[in-house]
Amino acid sequence: MTIHPIDVIQHKRDGLTLSDAEIQGFIRALVERESAADLPTDAPTNAPTDAQTAALLMAIFLRGLNAQELAALTQAMRFSGETLEPSSLHSFAVDKHSTGGVGDKASLLIAPIVAAAGAPVAEGEGYTLCDPMISGRSLGHTGGTLDKLETIPGFRTQLPLPEFLAILRKCGFAMAGQTPTLVPADRILYALRDHTGTVESPYLITASIMSKKLAAGLNALVLDVKTGSGAFMSKYADAQLLARLMVETGEWAGTRTVALMTSMDQPLGRFAGNWVEVQECVELFQHFSPDCAFTLPEEKLRLSADLLALTHALSGWMLHLGGKAATPEDGAQLSARLLADGSAYKHFLRMVELQSDDFAGAQAAFADPAAFHRPSATRVLAADRAGFLSGMDCKQIGWAVQRLGAGRTRPGAPVSAHAGIEMHAKLGDRIAVGQPLVTLFSEDAKLLDEPEEMLRETLQIADAPPTPIPLIREIITNQSTHGMSPKRAVTIGTCVVTLPVMAIMIGGMIASSILWSFRFALVGCAASIAFAWLYWSLAVPRWRIWAVCSGADADETQALAARIGLVWPRGCFFEKTELPSRNTRKQ
Repeated sequence: MTIHPIDVIQHKRDGLTLSDAEIQGFIRALVERESAADLPTDAPTNAPTDAQTAALLMAIFLRGLNAQELAALTQAMRFSGETLEPSSLHSFAVDKHSTGGVGDKASLLIAPIVAAAGAPVAEGEGYTLCDPMISGRSLGHTGGTLDKLETIPGFRTQLPLPEFLAILRKCGFAMAGQTPTLVPADRILYALRDHTGTVESPYLITASIMSKKLAAGLNALVLDVKTGSGAFMSKYADAQLLARLMVETGEWAGTRTVALMTSMDQPLGRFAGNWVEVQECVELFQHFSPDCAFTLPEEKLRLSADLLALTHALSGWMLHLGGKAATPEDGAQLSARLLADGSAYKHFLRMVELQSDDFAGAQAAFADPAAFHRPSATRVLAADRAGFLSGMDCKQIGWAVQRLGAGRTRPGAPVSAHAGIEMHAKLGDRIAVGQPLVTLFSEDAKLLDEPEEMLRETLQIADAPPTPIPLIREIITNQSTHGMSPKRAVTIGTCVVTLPVMAIMIGGMIASSILWSFRFALVGCAASIAFAWLYWSLAVPRWRIWAVCSGADADETQALAARIGLVWPRGCFFEKTELPSRNTRKQ
């Protein structure tokens, strides 16, 4: 059956459910069109244009996708190009993904820990656990794992899939970028999303992230979904919805998936930048490794405590899902042991040896990571008053790091290896006058002024410490994504929407008939109906968002709510009288 792009657009625009065939046909034709542009062949006659693709993206942004549609879109994107097949290694493949933060270098610690846990116990055996980590570059105010790795002398992040698999076989993990042939549909769609105001759609974000992760042939995936001022999803409900969608989509595809909701209200660890984040991880490896005569000062180790805690929590879940630990807590303890016995650091060095064209240079850098850091300009920001470090806008700190040269001003632009910051205090720390708060690094002295002002503006010192925020806010598993049934969601909706509406109407009518004459009583009744309708128009959109965030299936909940009169049926004129706020409409 031929799939016509205009039909798919109209179906989603009108709130109808797209079939698997419609979604697969649209994505297939889109990728074939792009392939034909590079070859002396004609594009498919039914290939969607950029305008039609943008229209479908906007329809999805406004209408959303149900679980089946989201799974179909993710799978269509996943298989739009080459896929990685670690199953040939006869190893359980597990990976993690972070939605992005400031100073988030946990992947550099986690992947070697997981590989060490799956290391062969006898010569000739293979790894029983592996981590095929496909990573990304800096985006906006957040750093990128590839940019950090490329500060290691000779390190290669662009690997052909056969070499990627060979490295996995030899050391249990590899860290590289997405190849042009891996999930090409995502590359096409993301470029259009960036120009059409549809980047923030949780459904499109889910399909983008999960298609790339599932294309790596994972058996299990642990998601680090950031929330707080330094996260892309700063509002908790937004991040929670994204986490639930990704967990549900991963499980639908047969990959065991767990999401940890983690705080990003301050930079993770001591450093934020590129080489300085590698430096922090190498120093932690060496501090714990019995084969290294290196010890971190107690204060620096304290400032990296949140990084270590998050590393062991995420690794613990990966080791648990991979069958190496009975519980996530046991997995976290195993993770700490693998860091402490030096086996994780040995795997890290082995990976660098396999992926670097200058391993001698890399070894020299690791011998003294602090000395290898050579910024041409530094500046220390000191406290101008005493008190407690009470708050900061972590996103602004990320932008300050970017403007020091560590991030990009445009796609494809180079980044500075040695730019970044070192944090000397954490939220809640007692601060003395003149105490260093942040050290700024750059390869251009002219780039220091604006970031210094940004940091000075956002770092807040108060007389009392702030309320502590847990590092791990919530853990979302497949069971928790289905914690709210449509029936229960509608029951609660009846209590918070229908009953107040009835109370406003009936109460207004009774009051009008008692207090006023017959003529004014009619006016009072009409006013009570109008107020009741206004309440309904404002309350229903908020209830919808709450129901989906609580795990209720959107389509089933809508159908049940329409049957009992809580909402109007899809497509009904009165449905358009719902009045979502700007934030609710975005959600």
